[in-house]
Amino acid sequence: MRKEYSLSGGYFSQKKILKAIDGVDLSINRGDTIGIVGESGAGKTTLGRLILRLIRPTAGSVEYDGKDIIRLAGRELEEFRKKAQIVFQSPFLSLNPSIKIFDTLAEPMRYHKIVDSKESAKSRVKDLLNLVGLDDEFLGRYPHELSGGQMQRIAIARALSVEAEFLVFDEPTSSLDVSARGQILNLIRTLKNKLNLTYLFVSHNLAIVSNVCSKVGVMYAGKMVELANTDQFFTDPKHPYSQILLNSILTPQMYGKGERALPKGEPPSLVHPPDGCRFHPRCPQAMPLCSQREPKLANLDNTRKAACFLYPEVMVASN
Repeated sequence: MRKEYSLSGGYFSQKKILKAIDGVDLSINRGDTIGIVGESGAGKTTLGRLILRLIRPTAGSVEYDGKDIIRLAGRELEEFRKKAQIVFQSPFLSLNPSIKIFDTLAEPMRYHKIVDSKESAKSRVKDLLNLVGLDDEFLGRYPHELSGGQMQRIAIARALSVEAEFLVFDEPTSSLDVSARGQILNLIRTLKNKLNLTYLFVSHNLAIVSNVCSKVGVMYAGKMVELANTDQFFTDPKHPYSQILLNSILTPQMYGKGERALPKGEPPSLVHPPDGCRFHPRCPQAMPLCSQREPKLANLDNTRKAACFLYPEVMVASN
């Protein structure tokens, strides 16, 4: 899948193409929780929105239960919208401040004809509140009367109000304080097991990803550079960028013991990306080949993939 944006360079300048997603292939099995990690601007949020068809890809397809959702329209598209929902980063911005909590949760159900009366809507909304750990007293409140953690619970309840089975979480705890963050993460785990949900979890926080996700995908400059089971990724990362990401985490054991291993330099321009591997200008293990050819994401074994010429499997796949 690819997603490009056309940028105007000014009256006398040619338009430039920004490659936000540049050839990403990803499969998500039912019941998985895949964490997507990487620096800001890597394309994590864009990937999540493409999967939900909130934006359209420039090329490629998104298949859900065997159907290409890019081609869906009318009733079929509405059915997909019920199955796949998103929880945004900031509940302060994603909830309408002028609408009471009852209508925030009831309106999606009315639109999709899940409820057919005010009584059935009220019963269903009460069940949703209880599901996310809130009681009936919140029905008549406005978002500004809630704490950040309570608002995010409402945002999750809204996503589940249409009986969704696949959720994209876009940094769902980054705007919350530490205590609320832990409670929301516990809720996310509980709901997954209780309702048999599937998650795509976008996050900068590797500690959260290690506790919530069953698989990890690492993105760099619009490309997927590693895919692995969570245990494998955190004990034996294969791509040099993944290794640096993990070494950059500040732990109590590392505190006061010198500098962390941070990536050198800045991420490349997505308008003028470097030739070959996009990470090679910052990579401590770069070889001459890395600036000449682009490594393909290839299977290293049955459970992990990487895009780096350090591995013979990638060399063969990239020929």
